[in-house]
Amino acid sequence: MKANSTDSPTVPVATGFVSKVMQEKLARLGIVNEFDLVLHLPLRHEDETHLYPINDVPAGANVQVEGVIIHSEIMYRPRRQLVCQVEDGSGILFMRFLNFYGSQVKAYSVGTRVRLLGETRPGFFGPEMVHPKCRVVSEGVPLADALTPIYPTTAGLSQEAIRKLIRQALVHGDQADSLAEVLPVEIIEHHQLQGFRDSVMFLHQPPPDASVILLQERTHPAWRRIKFDELLAQQLSMRLHFQQRRSRSAPALPEKNKLTRSLLHSLPFELTDAQKKVFAEISEDLAAVHPMQRLLQGDVGSGKTVVAALAALQAIENGYQAAIMAPTEILAEQHYQKLSGWLAPMGIKIAWLSGSQKKQQRQVALADIAAGNAMLAIGTHALFQEQVEFDQLGLAIIDEQHRFGVHQRLALRMKGAKTGAVPHQLMMSATPIPRTLAMSYYADLDVSVIDELPPGRTQVVTKLVADIRRDEVVARVRESCHTGKQAYWVCPLIEESEALQLKTALETYETLTLTFPDLKIGLVHGRLPPQEKSAVMEAFKQGVIQLLVATTVIEVGVDVPNASLMVIEHAERMGLSQLHQLRGRVGRGAEASVCILLYQKPLSATARERLRIIFEQTDGFEIARQDLRLRGPGEFLGARQSGVPMLRFADLEQDADLLAAARTAAEEILRNHPASAQRHLQRWLGGKSEYLRV
Repeated sequence: MKANSTDSPTVPVATGFVSKVMQEKLARLGIVNEFDLVLHLPLRHEDETHLYPINDVPAGANVQVEGVIIHSEIMYRPRRQLVCQVEDGSGILFMRFLNFYGSQVKAYSVGTRVRLLGETRPGFFGPEMVHPKCRVVSEGVPLADALTPIYPTTAGLSQEAIRKLIRQALVHGDQADSLAEVLPVEIIEHHQLQGFRDSVMFLHQPPPDASVILLQERTHPAWRRIKFDELLAQQLSMRLHFQQRRSRSAPALPEKNKLTRSLLHSLPFELTDAQKKVFAEISEDLAAVHPMQRLLQGDVGSGKTVVAALAALQAIENGYQAAIMAPTEILAEQHYQKLSGWLAPMGIKIAWLSGSQKKQQRQVALADIAAGNAMLAIGTHALFQEQVEFDQLGLAIIDEQHRFGVHQRLALRMKGAKTGAVPHQLMMSATPIPRTLAMSYYADLDVSVIDELPPGRTQVVTKLVADIRRDEVVARVRESCHTGKQAYWVCPLIEESEALQLKTALETYETLTLTFPDLKIGLVHGRLPPQEKSAVMEAFKQGVIQLLVATTVIEVGVDVPNASLMVIEHAERMGLSQLHQLRGRVGRGAEASVCILLYQKPLSATARERLRIIFEQTDGFEIARQDLRLRGPGEFLGARQSGVPMLRFADLEQDADLLAAARTAAEEILRNHPASAQRHLQRWLGGKSEYLRV
């Protein structure tokens, strides 16, 4: 997508006035061209346009005063500090520096006129400022004529240096007309938007009477225009990706109702209305000649796997292969076992691929997939390796899709491209996507939601228990296991270290083996050989093992209806979605189930809030909404690996109204003003506008 060079200058910032060293510093801030400087907006503003008489300074306010130093000394009690008295004729203010250089002692000598900016507070001798911004000035030096912007910066790049660069970029941009309006007049009027140039200039150089509060809260009309433009660029990009995908061809896989009906008849349960609804949506997509790109959301235990199996069967009954990719070996193997039980009696051959497979097994699986003997392939990331070739891949299903990087998802989809058609893609997630996030980051996907649980599922009771009451928890586990029930004891991930996690799991296993000599206890963790892992999980499923000590590898996919008690160690260290996923491993049978969250004091404010939310909420969508509020979209989406272009200025919760407006405007601009859409995307995304989500 190209635009005229006058729309958005893409000259390197080095042109004319920036050295190579400076370029490297700016690049660390994501600034690679002059227009990036224009959009490098302030974090906050300081008011250096007013002077307050010292006598009238309100306590706790961040204000500017000017006066002459009448006393300066280094004091040593209670600690070494530089203390100066500044007088302006109305009163005296104390200026204190706890860390200072010899040059400051010299500069702030008696008789020197200084201008201070800082927060005033009551001190032992009177009003004081601690570490204020201090400038030596001559009498009568004019005040600033605009609020002072404070920019995000990096080591070696001072505020003054970045201000100078931005001022130059604004002047150059104004002269080159690159701050000109690119949106259609009717869009600006309909959404009551302030002009783009005026908004940019205002945020970089707010007049003295500008509301610092509106600027700080980012609710000023200038901020709203910038946020609208950013959201609009995102929506335009997503809609274009959607249109681009619709223009590609995919194999039409209409519903034939042979294999799918056969599976439904063989199942020991009825699909819920929600499952029927989402499968109808998927089935309709598969019958189309353009690639499906659908996200299937369903809370823990809502029955996404059977929907995936039906989708795979619809591809298979049309003569095409399907692939199911899962992020962990335990989950992939769970899918393999469950689908083998359902589909093998129907004569469907399933291939299994994982990184830890023996070479001979792997060769057989690869040959079956390449020849088309295996109509369904299930595995981990091993599925998209170079040596894996499909005969005719018609459908790629990706479970827990947010756990895969963008290139991994694309690599699997490209496995079907040798026929010239792109396979359909179904992504599944048990981490529900909050509405504003779906509107924003998933705007180019079709979304289906399983919004009810199968009948017979019991609500899990969550209990918060401090570690000092561990004996009570041990007694509860013993009692539960002696009545014929099974339990999980989950160990946390400590400081992102698999080695430490393993150590904790092994120690816990040893301790519990001594504590419960009368119980059969199993251990499963990420480093266990796959055969051992499978054997332990199978023994737990069969009821041979009563208590399973596990790391968070059991977070997704494990289904043991007789397990009705879970203990999670150090629950305060885990994220909300992980706690919700783990809790979903119990409550899968008819028995009342309990999840005990063991935590250690003291709790941080964030940990306390997470535990409160998981204790009060069982609805995955509400938990996801609260998680988004606590973590922000970047962490929630795993955006560092997903390739999603993140929002810099807009806040999805605070600016939900702007997001809705941008969605509407994007449709209208693409329909009626395609040239404006191109210029706007070039301004905001530049080369990144070519990014295609997968």
